[in-house]
Amino acid sequence: MTDARFLTGRLLLAMPGIGDPRFDHAVIAMCAHDEQGAIGLGIGHVLEGIRLHKLLTQLDIEPGSVIDAPVHYGGPVEPSRGFVLHSLDWGGEGTVQASNRFALTGTMDVLKAIAGGRGPSRWLVALGYAGWGAGQLDEEMHHHGWHVVDGDDDLVFDVSAEERWTRAFHGDGIDPRLLSPASGNA
Repeated sequence: MTDARFLTGRLLLAMPGIGDPRFDHAVIAMCAHDEQGAIGLGIGHVLEGIRLHKLLTQLDIEPGSVIDAPVHYGGPVEPSRGFVLHSLDWGGEGTVQASNRFALTGTMDVLKAIAGGRGPSRWLVALGYAGWGAGQLDEEMHHHGWHVVDGDDDLVFDVSAEERWTRAFHGDGIDPRLLSPASGNA
């Protein structure tokens, strides 16, 4: 099995031709990876037609002066459940520190704190998450499909979702235009 600390806190980038359209050009912030499975939050795509103010209003939270940020497609698991990936300068009910880089909170208190100007300094909101059962991601890592990068806080929180995938590959010294969707044999 891959060392659980290896993927937690890192970014998974879907390679061209991964074979699952839900993960086309995906960027997944890995929040947990151990012998029981793995959980990550998609930060490479935003949901059309829903932004933070709309989401907050639906939850009866006054948006206040918070920016009307896009809401990300976190993944195919529990697509109606919300999560906030955020900096470590805030913690609340249910906050899980994923690494020395970011934390994940899936409760309403973080949204209330953000709307009230008392939340984390850096954050992004997503609906759904990506999940893998015991050993599933480890098996996928032995085949083509995923590339792992360290990324950085600016890439996670400041680069637009539309640019993250390309910028993450470039940051690892790879020109993604040269990647092939087909695998071969040596």
